[in-house]
Amino acid sequence: MIRDAVAAGSRASSGLANRMKSAAQLPSVEARFCRRSLRLSVRAAGSTYGTAFRVTTFGESHGKGVGCVVDGVPPRLQISEQEIQLELDRRKPGQSIITTPRKEEDIAEILSGVYDGVTLGSPIAILVRNKDQRSQDYSEMSVAYRPSHADATYDFKYGIRAIAGGGRSSARETIGRVAAGAIAKKLLNVVGGTEILAYVNRVKDIDSYVDHEHFTMADVESNIVRCPDQEAAKRMIDAINDVRNRGESCGGEVTCVVRHCPKGLGSPVFDKLEAELAKAMLSLPATKGFEIGSGFSGSRMLGSEHNDEFYMSEDGQVRTRTNRSGGIQGGLSNGENIVIKVAFKPTSTISVKQKTVTREGAETELRARGRHDPCVVPRAVPMVESMVALVLADQLLQHYAQCELLPRDNSVTPDSKVAKQFAVKQ
Repeated sequence: MIRDAVAAGSRASSGLANRMKSAAQLPSVEARFCRRSLRLSVRAAGSTYGTAFRVTTFGESHGKGVGCVVDGVPPRLQISEQEIQLELDRRKPGQSIITTPRKEEDIAEILSGVYDGVTLGSPIAILVRNKDQRSQDYSEMSVAYRPSHADATYDFKYGIRAIAGGGRSSARETIGRVAAGAIAKKLLNVVGGTEILAYVNRVKDIDSYVDHEHFTMADVESNIVRCPDQEAAKRMIDAINDVRNRGESCGGEVTCVVRHCPKGLGSPVFDKLEAELAKAMLSLPATKGFEIGSGFSGSRMLGSEHNDEFYMSEDGQVRTRTNRSGGIQGGLSNGENIVIKVAFKPTSTISVKQKTVTREGAETELRARGRHDPCVVPRAVPMVESMVALVLADQLLQHYAQCELLPRDNSVTPDSKVAKQFAVKQ
């Protein structure tokens, strides 16, 4: 067997050497291309997330359409275009005075993977067509870089970019994430009764207070800024209107709470659940910070102050009296609420004149045009929820593929909320 492996390796090395030798005999341009293609072996696409529940988004802001392909969705899950549309309506532009005035219906079309409202287990493709593009608003940006936007860095990396609307760097790309997130939310709710709710907890320096145990989707959607604290919401709306009227922008924070998360999701070391959530959150446009549980404030506490003490609940579950861990310990979910917070910077594109440079390197000034959110956080709420759902759905499938195929012999049983879906003895 070892001799066979060595022989196979030798043949592979010999084959590569022969191809390199053949490349050297080609005309110079073809030889350079061939030699280069043989060296390139690392995939660097960046538009796909997930291992078992795998999502790829596609499309540009001012292209013909945007969407996603979702692979790994279990068969026999009931899902409809209406359920996906509900989430897309929460993130679509033009929904209030404090969001971008761009008008898009954002109607979802399921192209494959679903039959009569039931998933088939095959890839699910979802398309949303763009209709209200105004590419002429971006003529200045074709030659001058918008400060703190992705214009310059896309040119640095690719040497070409979709100028109108920012292309892939536009928040319009998140339509695919939200559509896929609707499927992930449904799966998590059906399997474990999991509920994922986010809300705006801060705009500029205006904070809010929200009871994480009891707030509802209706509370979040009760005002246009998506803050359940009604008094704080009024001040937030006034602050956004103020910067909008001045051609400025402002930032804020979104908090997301996951209730009834199955226990044991995540993996030790590099794939800890909080690490996956951090990556997912910071992949969203305009994000600048991530916290879980006590976050940075926990660094100022003593161990005796920060530790979450265990106790046995009346229904025989291991619980914690406090939740400074934010529902994750050792990189694994412990069944308590997962609580994360995401910071969003002010929108980069503003109508205030700023100094910049052109693609040719000449210094100039730019007053950007186009239709943009004066504050991104109200529409970021469904985006945050969706990315959390995609992480948890992917981790759920991986967890049960590895850890719940065989029965357990000790007193620590699988999460009772999800074990009913599998042939596991309790």
